[in-house]
Amino acid sequence: MQLQDILYSQGFGTRRVCSGLIQQGLVQVYESNEALAPVPCSQSATDFVADGLRFRVQGVDWPYFEKAYVMLNKPMNTECSQKPSTHPSIYTLLPSPLRLRPQKGAVQGVQAVGRLDQDTTGLLLLTDDGKFIHRMSSPRHHVPKVYEVTVKHPLDEVQVNKLLSGVVLDDDPKPVRAAACEAVSSHHLRLTLTEGKYHQVKRMVAAVSNRVEALSRSQIGGLRLPDDLAPGQWRWLTQADLASIAS
Repeated sequence: MQLQDILYSQGFGTRRVCSGLIQQGLVQVYESNEALAPVPCSQSATDFVADGLRFRVQGVDWPYFEKAYVMLNKPMNTECSQKPSTHPSIYTLLPSPLRLRPQKGAVQGVQAVGRLDQDTTGLLLLTDDGKFIHRMSSPRHHVPKVYEVTVKHPLDEVQVNKLLSGVVLDDDPKPVRAAACEAVSSHHLRLTLTEGKYHQVKRMVAAVSNRVEALSRSQIGGLRLPDDLAPGQWRWLTQADLASIAS
């Protein structure tokens, strides 16, 4: 694949813009996985094997990925929307190439896999892989999601058992059950869900006569939010990460 096409596919602008970056000497390429420093490349039509390629654009290192898969530690008071109404969009936390990756000839960028409310923090996945988004969002797959819940009133065994046995929400007569539920401390509830109803955690906790004071998602499938990923930071998902989500 020509270098300008590689940069275009990774979201660095139109092919003309990518060609200009290369001709201006702003792009270097790592010749091997073991290379400690990249080599300048000023010819936009130079061919490279894209898979596994690493390159540097304007001083920032980038790996080539046919599809982008990233995790974000969503901070408080941000919205999972391209057009936020009140708070900043989570997409402003991502570098420009992730937001500008082309898909089917149009700029679409990565999209959040599901949404977290503006006051909910924690693990959020983003990708430009539509099939992955559909698979993760489909209720048929029942991917477990773990939430750390701070509640207003002290927890007791009755509340935990009700959440496990099922509570009725106001829009559905069918009981909704937690896949797992643990009172970590008097005001800390760890709740695992396999559904994705609107404000589900808050409504389930309210149904057992308690109230959510703070909410954070700590795990999706077998993928945990890393302790060293600070709020507002993102990182690429590895193949092991992707495999753990479905495990």
